[in-house]
This record gives sequence, C-alpha cells and structure tokens, in this order.
Amino acid sequence: MISMQLPLYILLLLLMAAVIIPLITKELNLKSKVVIIGTLLITGSMMLYTFVGVWRNGSYLYNIGNWGQKIGIQFNIDIFSTFMSLFIIILSLIIIIYSLKDIEHEISADQISLYYSLIFLLILGMVGITITNDLFNTYVFMEILAITSCAIISIKRYKENYMASFKYLMLNTLGSLSFLFGVALLYMVTGYLNLVEINIIINEVWRLYPTNLLLALGLMITGLAIKAAVFPLHIWLPDAHSSAPTPSSALLSGLVVKVYIFTAMKLLFRAIGLQIINEIDIPRFITYFAALGMILGSVFAIGQKDIKRLLAYSSVAQIGYIFLGIGIGTEQGLAAGLFHVITHGLMKSLLFLSAGAIIYKTGKRDIRTFQGIGYQMPITMILFTIGALGMIGIPGLNGFMSKWYLGFAVLQINQPIFLVIILISSFLNAMYYMPIIITAFLMGNDEKKEEMRFEELPKSMIIPMIFIGFLCIATGFFPQLIMNVVQRAVPTFL
Repeated sequence: MISMQLPLYILLLLLMAAVIIPLITKELNLKSKVVIIGTLLITGSMMLYTFVGVWRNGSYLYNIGNWGQKIGIQFNIDIFSTFMSLFIIILSLIIIIYSLKDIEHEISADQISLYYSLIFLLILGMVGITITNDLFNTYVFMEILAITSCAIISIKRYKENYMASFKYLMLNTLGSLSFLFGVALLYMVTGYLNLVEINIIINEVWRLYPTNLLLALGLMITGLAIKAAVFPLHIWLPDAHSSAPTPSSALLSGLVVKVYIFTAMKLLFRAIGLQIINEIDIPRFITYFAALGMILGSVFAIGQKDIKRLLAYSSVAQIGYIFLGIGIGTEQGLAAGLFHVITHGLMKSLLFLSAGAIIYKTGKRDIRTFQGIGYQMPITMILFTIGALGMIGIPGLNGFMSKWYLGFAVLQINQPIFLVIILISSFLNAMYYMPIIITAFLMGNDEKKEEMRFEELPKSMIIPMIFIGFLCIATGFFPQLIMNVVQRAVPTFL
C-alpha cells in the first residue's frame, strides 16, 4: 500500500523542501546544501522504486483520499510518467549540483535560499503535471510551474530579466486562460475532468457536440503550444531562456517545455483518441507547424551572436522534431518523439551548462569573442562540442539516433518530404554550431595563448557537465536504454 502512495509522498517532500530551505538560512551553507541534495536523492530513489515496480507489475491509478476517479484527484502511475518523473528529478539534481557554485555569481547572496525554494516548486510542478490524470489538476500544476518559471527568470534584477519575465508572464497567462477555457468547454459537454472518464464518453460527445469539442480542443492545444514554445508561438522563449541564470536556462529548456508536450500527448491520445483527432485532421496541422519550427528556429539561431540566445532559438527547432513525431501519429512516430524528449533534455542541458561555464570563467557571451577558448577551457568546449554535434546529428551521439528514428517514422507513412526537412534542419544546425567549434579550437586568440591548459573551474560545475556528456554518448551508442522504455510506453497512448 505504501509503495502505491510514493508519488504523493514525493510531491509532499518537494513541497516541504521548498518551505524549509528559506527558513534554514538566507545564504547557501552546508545545512541548506544537505537539504537540497538530500531531498532530491530521496525523491529520486522513491521514484526509481516506483518505476521499477511499474516496469515489473504494470501501471496503476492512484486516487487520493479514496475518492472515485469521476470526482477525485487521480494519478496515473505508468511506464512513461514514472520514467519522465525520474528523468526530471535526476537531471534537476545534476543541474542543481552545478548551480551550487555558479549561482553565486548570477544572483545576490540574500536571494539564494529563495532561488532554491523556487526550484523545488518548479520540480514539484513538473512532476505533478507528468503524473496527474485529470485536467483541472493539470491546470493547477501548470500555474505553479508558470509562476515559478517567471520568478527564476526575473530573480537577477536586471532590466532584461524583468522584460523577459514580463513577456513570459503575459504570454503564458494567455496560454493558461486558453487551456482553462478549453477545459471548461470540455467539462460542459462531457461532465468529467478525468482523462479516463472523458475517453469513455468522448465518441458519443463527438457525435452530439462536435463544435463544442472542436473549440475546446483548439483552445487547449493552443494554450499548450504557447507554453511549449511551438513555432510561431515561441516569441517569449528566446528572451526568457537567454536572460535567466544558467541553471534556470538549463531547466527551462531541458525540462519545463517538455512537460507541456507530454500533457498535449495525454490530451490528444488518452482523452480524445486517435480516431477523432484523425477525423479532425489535427496531426496534419501539427506536422506543418513542426516542420516550420524545425527550419525557421534554426534560421533565427544562425543570426544570433549571444551564445545563450542562440541556444534558445535552437530549442524552438528541436521542439519541432518532437511535435513532428507526435503529428505522425504512429507508434514509431510517437516513439521517436518521446525518445527526443529525453535526448534533447540531455543535449540542451549540456549546452547551456557549458555556455554558463564559459560566462562564469571568462564573462564572454558573444560567440565572435570565442577565438582560442578551446585552449583556455578544453574540457568545457569538448563537452559543448559533444552537445553541438549531437544537435547536428553526428553518428555516435543521441541526437543522431533521434533523427534516425524520426526518419524511419516519416518514411513509414510515405512522407519523404519530412525527411528532407529533417536533413535541411540538420544542415542549418551545423551552420550555427560548427563556426563556434571551429573558432574555439582552430583560431588563436588576441593574446596568442595557444597552449592548452585545463581550466580552473569548480569540480561541482565540471563533474555534472561530464556526467551529462557521458549520458549523451552512452544513449547514442546504446539507444535501447531509452527506447525499451519508450516502446513499452507508446501503446498506452494509442
């Protein structure tokens, strides 16, 4: 019985940590570090135990307070929700270990405890969205996630941070309202908020109230697309991700936008069903916007000179890959999309952390000033290169496997045009990543310091980056580590 309740205990522990950290101290000391790292290790272990149990015994629905699923709060503890939650906690732990030193030069000392309190609320929101099985509580966790995301962007107290957080708040509020109005319309015609109950009655509702259901779906998908930064609703993302503290950028780009994508998948495939969304032709529109994002996100990235802004626009293109897999609507397409959710989370986190290390050590953000930086910071730039080559799709890295699976998925539905778009997008990726690598390693700097030396970065920053780089390579050579989980999860959507 207690093992079935572990997801609820995980949420409570994350909430308790968010409350306790500011009460312990205003500064980052040993006591607060123990609470921060210890909480994530405990919750990660609990989620790992839950994942193993689901892998062996199958998924289950957990009703909080023994209320029925028709009116109560329910968690869907299945293969991918537990795996995604575990990934969220583990990657957050790695990023937070990196941040323990980096955050000292990003924000003032009196804000550090508040910052980590917000981070735990952010993780709470992500895990909550991932495991919840009803739409209203999805909205509640979305609001927690939106408010904390806005706060960790604006915490630096600079004009650009305030402007970016204001833009984020305004657009995400529109996304939240759009989603909420859609939930209200869906509830009006179905009488339920639970995804299972909606799916049971949805075919009858579609026959009786097609206009209401179409409008509800349009509002909800639009709201989620804003929050997931799907092109052309991405305009808040470059400012937000580039101006936030580096650990925040890694969390926002590597994890936060992914949970909204996962929510869209649950809504479309578990609540509405493949038959209705195919009849409405939603997948076709998703693939069109995904293809535009894959190309134009990369085009916009080519013109950027600020390293973090370049990475932010790159995320717009990579989100297009995920939505292309969703839009294909087949088992292989969904598997490729879910696979890229994980691989992009690793690659983009590695890139942002590497960029943050460069800013931490040299203060440089303009890629035109990176001449010879590979000699000054060889470990950091090698790790950046791993992430960049993965984004381009070089064999041996996880990004290549994402594109490999996605390529087979589009050929399976006899749409080679999307394979051409994938190849064009990969070429565009190379156009903005390769000059950075070439400049760093093949061009001497003005000071003629061309002797390679190991950078003097804190170990708490280098080790997390090395670990993520290792995961990028390991999942490139052994993609079945992720694909075995994904292939068991896909039938739960279709």
